Amino acid sequence: MRIWLVLAALVSSANTFAMGLRSFVALPVEKGGAVIRLQVERAEDSDTDRLLTSAAIGISARQTLLFGLPYRLSPAGEDRQGDVSALYRHMIWQDDSLSGTRRLGLLGGVVIPTERDRDGAIQAGAVFTFFRKRHEIDADFLYQAGLDQRPDGGRYDLSWQYRLAPAVRPDWGVPAEVNSVVEVNGRWREGANTTHQITLGLQWIHQRWVLEGGFVQDLNNAEETRYLISTRWHF
Repeated sequence: MRIWLVLAALVSSANTFAMGLRSFVALPVEKGGAVIRLQVERAEDSDTDRLLTSAAIGISARQTLLFGLPYRLSPAGEDRQGDVSALYRHMIWQDDSLSGTRRLGLLGGVVIPTERDRDGAIQAGAVFTFFRKRHEIDADFLYQAGLDQRPDGGRYDLSWQYRLAPAVRPDWGVPAEVNSVVEVNGRWREGANTTHQITLGLQWIHQRWVLEGGFVQDLNNAEETRYLISTRWHF
């Protein structure tokens, strides 16, 4: 029985660093562990650059704190600092086996304004992960109920990651990996139509750090094109 648990743990940890490019809520974090991600996004048509700093802190095997802070790099001017997103994730169901893992978690938290003339929000959602062999699928949605004058908002992300290399993992050790990423995303704000998007990218995964990048294409509304590159450090 103990050997089975060890093997299952090894399988479930095989996708520790895999997740989508546009979302941060699916990443598993062990107790006492932490992850920091810096992501730069370039919006071509609107000629803007944004830095998104994300952090995850593992409270226990099932509980994680997630934070996000956006900052507009360009153009210069006022209101460059975005609001802080703070989320608590609780894994309510997890099924690990020798063939892969499945996880379901609930999300809850707040949006904290960084300027006095802004209002906050309460946010809630869920995240699901399916991992098997060379495939991982992450799906999440998040709804934000605006307080006072802040409009409601929401988002969804559906990400498929496929391990391009190595085709077969070695019996021992943690080799570097290259993943392809295909995503369908959606962003909504009260008073406007939902913007549906497609994201394509690559991930270069090492034992303690990850380098990833891709591009995002709006499928409707402004039809903006964005390019992003990010790096993660796992502690």
